Amino acid sequence: MINPTREVEILTHNGSSLEIFRDAPSWKERKTAAFGRLNITCAKNGAALLQEAVETLSRDEYEAIIGPMDGDTWHSYRTVVESDGSPAFLMEPSSGPHDLNAIKAAGFAPIEYYVSMKVATEKAIAQEPDNPEELEIEPWDGQSPETFFGEVYDFSVEGFSRNAFYKPITREAFLGLYMPYVSFLKRELIFFARTQDGALAGFLFGVPDYAQGPETKTAILKSYASSVRGAGHLLADAFHRTARAMGFDTCIHALMHIDNVSAARSAMPGAEVFRKYALFGMEL
Repeated sequence: MINPTREVEILTHNGSSLEIFRDAPSWKERKTAAFGRLNITCAKNGAALLQEAVETLSRDEYEAIIGPMDGDTWHSYRTVVESDGSPAFLMEPSSGPHDLNAIKAAGFAPIEYYVSMKVATEKAIAQEPDNPEELEIEPWDGQSPETFFGEVYDFSVEGFSRNAFYKPITREAFLGLYMPYVSFLKRELIFFARTQDGALAGFLFGVPDYAQGPETKTAILKSYASSVRGAGHLLADAFHRTARAMGFDTCIHALMHIDNVSAARSAMPGAEVFRKYALFGMEL
């Protein structure tokens, strides 16, 4: 079954299902599709379903498949490949118990790795970072969430455009992803970095880990972007200091690309990787 408005095809096999996204971001400049929204009942059925997807896309002259990815990196992507067994945190990509074995059995190989790290909030706070650009770090005032997320959208489409597997998204689609979370946000954990003339130089989006309950003591650094050297360090420092003042004893740095882990560990003594994820691919 194909949804022509999203170029999505649903495949099923013995109770398992997945979706094929035919307009996925390109991998290696090849004509690329993605598989996502996995519902795998056992590894054998899942592998058969993925092999059917490979055959279907090969016939349609696709050159590569990546996944799990629900169409693009703005939506859920990646699967868990290593874990300490701790519960999923808020907005973490979910993986079924058979997903990884099915993906491997179908012949897919990892092409990118990511991790989530946790650290005692107190240990994440070191000497206040230098601010040679004299950036102003300010929390969101909690007003006009559509205006706030609109500004984040404008900055994100520029700041993330050089990332692997980047694909543009409309403002309306972006707001549709984030506006449902407005009631969960703590404005104190969301920060802007601005230059002396008021131009946006970076933002940081943090949120309590409400997956642990309403009285959670864990805060998540969900995402940040910056266009001025040093802005990210200043934003993270503000996040950690505020989280400590608010009573959060643990911070999660969520879904970092593996290339960024060394820098994060050096900035946060005692930080530990507790989950590892991978994006898989296959050339056809």
